[in-house]
Amino acid sequence: MTKAIDRATAHFKHLLSSELKGPIKVPEWDLDVYWHPSSTLAEEAVVIELQRDGKSTEALVMTLIQKAKDAEGNKLFEPSDKLRMMRAVDPKVILKIITEMGTIDDEQEEAETLGN
Repeated sequence: MTKAIDRATAHFKHLLSSELKGPIKVPEWDLDVYWHPSSTLAEEAVVIELQRDGKSTEALVMTLIQKAKDAEGNKLFEPSDKLRMMRAVDPKVILKIITEMGTIDDEQEEAETLGN
């Protein structure tokens, strides 16, 4: 008999191994950004804690660090990039990327719902 936790983890593993979303063209950085719409609870907890503490800008940066991938699924940024991102990267570009990730996710989810 399969345990519920085995089914739950298999489902999540499938989500994480699914195709990357994107690309989001970022001409300012001369690169394309891809991402997985799903995150682990541990990753989400970092963002939620920052938001709860009133650090919404840091939460946006951490979201980008956690989600941004290249076409092969490799991370574009590391957590150690956070400080440089906070101090030396155009916040409009970060916001544009995060906004597009959410917009594309919402549109694709809506299309999947209407298609079923």
